[in-house]
Amino acid sequence: LLFIVGTVSCTLFLAVNGLYSASDDVIELTPTNFNKEVIQSESLWLVEFYAPWCGHCQRLTPEWKKAATALKGVVKVGAVDADKHQSLGGQYGVRGFPTIKIFGADKNKAEDYQGGRTSDAIVDAALSALRSLVKARLSGRSGGYSSGKQSRESGGGDKKDVIELSDDSFDKNVINSDDVWMVEFYAPWCGHCKNLEPEWAAAATEVKEQTKGKVKLAAVDATVNQMLASRYGIRGFPTIKIFQKGEDPVDYDGGRTRSDIIARALDLFSDNAPPPELLEIISEDVLKSTCDAHQLCIISVLPHILDTGASGRNSYLDVMLKMAEKYKKKMWGWLWTEAGAQSDLESSLGIGGFGYPAMAAVNARKMKFALLKGSFSEQGINEFLRELSVGRGSTAPVGGGAFPKIHSVEPWDGKDGELPVEDDIDLSDVDLDDWDKDEL
Repeated sequence: LLFIVGTVSCTLFLAVNGLYSASDDVIELTPTNFNKEVIQSESLWLVEFYAPWCGHCQRLTPEWKKAATALKGVVKVGAVDADKHQSLGGQYGVRGFPTIKIFGADKNKAEDYQGGRTSDAIVDAALSALRSLVKARLSGRSGGYSSGKQSRESGGGDKKDVIELSDDSFDKNVINSDDVWMVEFYAPWCGHCKNLEPEWAAAATEVKEQTKGKVKLAAVDATVNQMLASRYGIRGFPTIKIFQKGEDPVDYDGGRTRSDIIARALDLFSDNAPPPELLEIISEDVLKSTCDAHQLCIISVLPHILDTGASGRNSYLDVMLKMAEKYKKKMWGWLWTEAGAQSDLESSLGIGGFGYPAMAAVNARKMKFALLKGSFSEQGINEFLRELSVGRGSTAPVGGGAFPKIHSVEPWDGKDGELPVEDDIDLSDVDLDDWDKDEL
């Protein structure tokens, strides 16, 4: 009697903790083996997501086993305890039990099975899906599935700028890097990851170009590189983390479009990038190289050193440096010259001869410029540049349609200016009294 009671108890325990066993033709699937068994497989798969306590699942179990036996060697039939493995069920949007999905040629686009719950209906649906898969292969539309990692690497130029990282390569590339890293942790079977992939790849190329490689976009297959996934507590896919030198990683919780990703990357770049250089126009090369390399170059003409002294000039330069810092994400060029030193340039920008300090924003590609109309102050310049950044403000063509001749001048030495030294006149031999009388 004790033996019988023990056997019954054991049977009930198994029923509560799993509807399938190793002796069935149904293959038990878990997060550990799902990628290898299903996603990387060339076979067609039918997968049931179930909960052991679900009555409908319990009634489906004998039919599912019967279908698995009938389809053995033809179509793979699996089952996921989605109550136990909620993350796996969540990746496929499982909201109720049982949920049956068909994994065909494109394993990242599983189809919902909406047919009957009998073994006959299940087998018919499997054979219909198998026929579609074979026909697609015959027509050359699909040769089966390639794993997420392979598809990333074989995607050609559009994915070339996403850096694949692994347990072995992560630390030496990311942790001690002076660059900013945005790292996507993905699973090849994850539908959301597949949707993100082209956006991530397009963003990677744009970000690389706009930040000169100072912000990098990378990807980690978390199903293969489990040490990294464990270290950073990756529990869902895709998870994106931002790594900056000397700081703890933070989650990226922004939008998943390329424009969202690019915008955040540029913010990160501007936060970490040094402000652009503020250069004095001492030669034609300085002007040309700066204006040709940037969308806009901001040129200030400051008063003569005799009018301001060093402290006055430095206060103007400080205002420019603050604005260069504020707008560094725009990656504009910043230049200055002293009033009168480049008079031809002043004339071509409509400045010439008065109203110093002055500022012009020049688009060297279009040879157009806009003039600061407000005050040469943080507030006035900020308003001017803000209007420019959103495409507003009046512009005019650069005089002559090209930059004029630039004179080579000595750079400012940082000191107050000195009046020109005049020759001394010796008046000791002049009788001023007689001179005054003669004049009268």
